[in-house]
Amino acid sequence: MSTREGSLEAPTRHPLDWQSDDFYNEQKLEHELERVFDICHGCRRCVNLCTAFPKLFDLVDESPTLEVDGIPKKDYWEVIDRCYLCDMCYMSKCPYVPPHEWNIDFPHLMLRAKAVKFRKGEVSFRDKLLSSTDALGKLASIPVVVQMVNAANKSAPVRKVMDSVLGIHQDRILPEYDSAKFRSTARADNTFVAKPGKTTPGKVAIYSTCYVNYNEPGIGHDLLKVLAHNEIPAIIVEKEVCCGMPKLELGDLEAVARNKAINIPVLAKLASEGFAILSAVPSCTLMFKQELPLMFPHDPDVLKVAAAIYDPFQYLVLRDKDGLLNRDFVQPLGKVSYHIPCHLRVQNMGQKTRELLEMIPETQVNTVERCAGHDGTWGVKTEFFEQSMKIGRPVFRLMGDSEPDYISSDCAIAGRHIQQGIGGGEAEKQHPITLIRIAYGME
Repeated sequence: MSTREGSLEAPTRHPLDWQSDDFYNEQKLEHELERVFDICHGCRRCVNLCTAFPKLFDLVDESPTLEVDGIPKKDYWEVIDRCYLCDMCYMSKCPYVPPHEWNIDFPHLMLRAKAVKFRKGEVSFRDKLLSSTDALGKLASIPVVVQMVNAANKSAPVRKVMDSVLGIHQDRILPEYDSAKFRSTARADNTFVAKPGKTTPGKVAIYSTCYVNYNEPGIGHDLLKVLAHNEIPAIIVEKEVCCGMPKLELGDLEAVARNKAINIPVLAKLASEGFAILSAVPSCTLMFKQELPLMFPHDPDVLKVAAAIYDPFQYLVLRDKDGLLNRDFVQPLGKVSYHIPCHLRVQNMGQKTRELLEMIPETQVNTVERCAGHDGTWGVKTEFFEQSMKIGRPVFRLMGDSEPDYISSDCAIAGRHIQQGIGGGEAEKQHPITLIRIAYGME
């Protein structure tokens, strides 16, 4: 079989050589950027995915040579800073990913560049702050402080100051913080008898995530209710810190390693004890499934956790295939506009959330499979806010045109972004887990 024919095989990702000196060598980085950008320029299949590729092609078309060699190296950063590591170019568009001999991994090349930038100390205070989700959450969710933070985030004068001083766009609607943190208020029921299926462990450990813990604890509580309704024993992971995805996107790989050193021993022990580990934020699940194994490919505990962690809907649909899911849905949902986030799509497990929602009687699911453009902290930043709204515009239209009763996304931040883009209306924003709780008729 020729190498070109080999490109039709499933993408095979190489481990991230982030601990080598060559990884941070700027001259070698620039050489690789030029090589990859030149291949992308000759292909241009990814022009409609995000703003990184259109910017690259504009730079080429405006250069004196009309080729990549005519772009000043300093302008490469205009492309790099627009990449928010959604992984969609690698997973769905690029024909030159491994095992192709050209070995293109655009997102991880952008990650390498971000890591070089971080190591040089060229990252802003704003970016460091926004990526410190655990620290921000602990501070902002303190009683009394939480009221001031939430009020400030809704105050036009304060937001103007945040825009001009911090670079957080004044028009971006920010999620509220909740002093009743999930981890401190959760009441998991571990009294049921575990019923392992052919494909699923019969007991669950919930990895809370920063967002569920500090911003929307209701998602976690609804997940517990859904598990209890299915008589699945559950516990909360005893100790956890941020999964590391925000720091990965920043290029702070040492911080990722520090968080891994705290999380993995606890999670690996649970995996060894036969627990399925559930995370209700796709980016967190992806971090443990893909990014940490690529950073630490020889760590058996990392690989053990990767095999044991599930998206909640992946787990519940597998329970259904095992004949162990409670299907007594009593509350129709009407019209649901459901958005599949990029970090869920790249997990290559199919549309499990849609499958489960479609099991609910008298429920119509309008599925939108396209990037909404928010990406964690990227769409919060002043310089990228307008671009994030532009990327999301087709999603806003597709989600809103059907006049849904609910709009929903597995990524709660994307759901907020979509709600803002739609601009109101009568549709209620709810996480898919909450929709399942409603369909079960539970308060």
